[in-house]
Amino acid sequence: MSKKYFGTDGIRGRVGEYPITPDFMLKLGWAAGMAFRKMGACKVLVGKDTRISGYMFESALEAGLTSAGADVMLLGPMPTPAIAYLTRTFHAEAGIVISASHNPHDDNGIKFFSGKGTKLPDEVELMIEELLDTPMTVVESSKIGKVSRINDASGRYIEFCKSSVPTGTSFTGMKIVIDCAHGATYKVAPSVFRELGAEVVVLSAQPNGLNINDNCGSTHMGQLQAAVVAEHADLGIAFDGDGDRVQMVDHTGAVVDGDELLFIIARDLHERDKLQGGVVGTLMSNLGLELALADLGVPFVRANVGDRYVIAELLERNWIVGGENSGHVVCFSHTTTGDAIIAALQVLMGLRRRDESLAQARQALRKCPQVLINVRFGGGANPLEHPSVKEASERVTKAMAGRGRVLLRKSGTEPLVRVMVEGEDETLVRGYAEELAKLVTEVSA
Repeated sequence: MSKKYFGTDGIRGRVGEYPITPDFMLKLGWAAGMAFRKMGACKVLVGKDTRISGYMFESALEAGLTSAGADVMLLGPMPTPAIAYLTRTFHAEAGIVISASHNPHDDNGIKFFSGKGTKLPDEVELMIEELLDTPMTVVESSKIGKVSRINDASGRYIEFCKSSVPTGTSFTGMKIVIDCAHGATYKVAPSVFRELGAEVVVLSAQPNGLNINDNCGSTHMGQLQAAVVAEHADLGIAFDGDGDRVQMVDHTGAVVDGDELLFIIARDLHERDKLQGGVVGTLMSNLGLELALADLGVPFVRANVGDRYVIAELLERNWIVGGENSGHVVCFSHTTTGDAIIAALQVLMGLRRRDESLAQARQALRKCPQVLINVRFGGGANPLEHPSVKEASERVTKAMAGRGRVLLRKSGTEPLVRVMVEGEDETLVRGYAEELAKLVTEVSA
């Protein structure tokens, strides 16, 4: 079993090596509980998003953990970064999130956090993997774990988010539309911004277990764009299903993606001499972000796509800010993982300090045309290893003569090949992307 299923990428039932089923979750809970118990007294926090399968998997995971002697504290529906924070707050050995993030409701997965709110140590991941292949045994009855529920989890996390901005901060006079994706932020996000004084209009905050990420949230921005314009709002904020990704909309209805939000946060820190080192992006980060940061004299490096790789690069360089264009933004000054609410608050503070609108702030980053086409493929050979795909990629790269780039990669969470071409001429870039996508489709058939 690949380690990636135990990192911040989680275990993905649809494309993972192990299908997510109740019996697997039972065994996984037991294996995790046994591994955590080897570190001493064992307390584990369990949270989830709003998809309907979370009820079933929560019960199975709880049974597995307690059968191994671990005490379980249930948080209910809470954003993924909230579990990272609360795991530290309650001095637990680990935190577990049942969520498939931005995926549809019929997917589900799991993420683990260490007691420090970070990814599990490699040795603990390996121990869990090894235990999954051993027979499941139950501890004697006197050592079976207990289960309790944390009833004030939402309030604790709301206060934590508010503490990421200076005391006395008020967004009074600002009108914000928030799209909660019918997901884990549906309770906490509106409260955070209202309690800081903003007038808040809320969208997609009526989860029914089946509507999470369904034509709403950070992966479907149309609803938020229309609402911001109709409400004459200052801006809009869209979260994904588990609250670790954020995208925004300016007052004109234009989408402001993760690259632009990352730039606004980094520029604010840089201008206040609080940016430690540089900024970490990914292979998918727009070339315009790199150029805009260079104009400020801020170093920029690219990690592989995925929040765990961004975080690893930040830790290695002792930097504090990084993110992805999808809206997963990490602010180590405030938290240990990507947190959509905290990232949004840092953007608002950056705008407030410069007395700028979101539309004005984004003008400092001139994005290069970037075309991304997702190509679905079966479970056969990797189309990216096909000689004709490699040859075509090299030919297109050479044709752009250093004024653009090609990136072909497999998704880590879905059976997709992502074909991305970036350059100065949008028509040319689109033509190259469509040519490569067509070829990948053909060799995948």
